[in-house]
Amino acid sequence: MDPLQFLVPLGWVDSIGEFLPIALLVVAIGNMLTRFLAHRVHKSQAEEGDDSGIEPYLPHVVSNFALVFLVFAFMLYRPVSGAIMALPVVAAFIADLFEFESRKVEARNRMAIEWPKSSIVASLFVLLYAGYYGLQFLYSPYVDSIFA
Repeated sequence: MDPLQFLVPLGWVDSIGEFLPIALLVVAIGNMLTRFLAHRVHKSQAEEGDDSGIEPYLPHVVSNFALVFLVFAFMLYRPVSGAIMALPVVAAFIADLFEFESRKVEARNRMAIEWPKSSIVASLFVLLYAGYYGLQFLYSPYVDSIFA
């Protein structure tokens, strides 16, 4: 008996749980792509004017929220793996907030728009963990034969 079965109906998580690691991997790759597109858009917006012209890139915002939603759904399906995966996802989410404000400061002070380095590093960790959980079917036969 699951301790939460009377508080929260978790049947839907069991039905989609096996697809969550693949969905996390796809959204993590999409998040990396939108991160680079957002940087390009922010750079062009900064060239046009001051910091009021820099706005959040909507596809990147959507992919960030999708990643956070998926990792918390994954945490319901596999609590320990989900908690480990949630650390870099939340770190990337928070880093994106600070990096966006950094772009606004750079535009306001007429500085060169830099790459969002901390967000890129955090999203690389997200991609690493998402690949570990999502591509388990590729490497598990070899690892099982070594450690079995």
